[in-house]
Amino acid sequence: MKRKRFSKEFKAKVALEALKGQRTAVELAQEFGVHVNQINLWKKQLVENAAELFDRREAKKEKKREKERERLYQKVGQLQVEVDWLKKTTGYLD
Repeated sequence: MKRKRFSKEFKAKVALEALKGQRTAVELAQEFGVHVNQINLWKKQLVENAAELFDRREAKKEKKREKERERLYQKVGQLQVEVDWLKKTTGYLD
């Protein structure tokens, strides 16, 4: 049997409904066709990660750092190719 895959929007919707507390997890499970344990897990994840939504500056900084890291790795690779080529063409041996 293949596992169901749920979109992040669906998970958020169900977790928010669970967080509201207007209906039990069992009622939500029946309504959305999801196991109670899954609803409780999504609710827990929502609560634990909610603060990250308000920390966009840090996310932008991390994205910039990742871009710079990728650029530097690319440059290192390019320079390594050039060094190898120079060693080959000049007959330099390690």
